[in-house]
Parts: sequence; C-alpha cells; structure tokens
Amino acid sequence: MLEVIQNNGEKHGEFVALFDGKQAGLMTYTWAGPDKFIIDHTEVEPAYNGKGVGKEMVYQAVEFARENNLKIIPLCPFAKATFQKNEDIRDVL
Repeated sequence: MLEVIQNNGEKHGEFVALFDGKQAGLMTYTWAGPDKFIIDHTEVEPAYNGKGVGKEMVYQAVEFARENNLKIIPLCPFAKATFQKNEDIRDVL
C-alpha cells in the first residue's frame, strides 16, 4: 500500500512515499515566498518505477496547495511533465 507523508519546514519541505513501510520515493520543494513553493526534485527508487509513486507525490503536493491556497512552480522535469499531462491539476500553477 502506498502512503505519502509530508514534512514541511520553514524554507524547505518534502513528500516521502512509503510502499508497505519502505521508502519508495522522495519529492523535495523550496518555499518561494508565503504563497508558493517550487518542486525542485523528484526521485523514485528503481524497484518502484512504473507504479505511480512519482505521480502520487505530485498529486499530494497539489492537494496541499489547494487546501492552503498556494501555487506550485514545477522546476523538476518529472513534476513539470506531470502537470503538462494532467490538465485537472493545473489550477495550482
């Protein structure tokens, strides 16, 4: 089962994906002012490639942005591609 946990700091944060309790992926972000954050890196452990781990972390970031009236700047190539492929999440750009 996939679970995504968010760790939010004053300047940086991360979304950690756990698959059956083991770390499957990590997506980091940096705050760019009080109302937006930059997704700067996404990585998925090779054993979990193709299982939707990266996409789930991006979607968790979108939920966080929506709940807190924030905008996302996707600098990470994976996150940028995910936004390009999924029109339903572009409201937070």
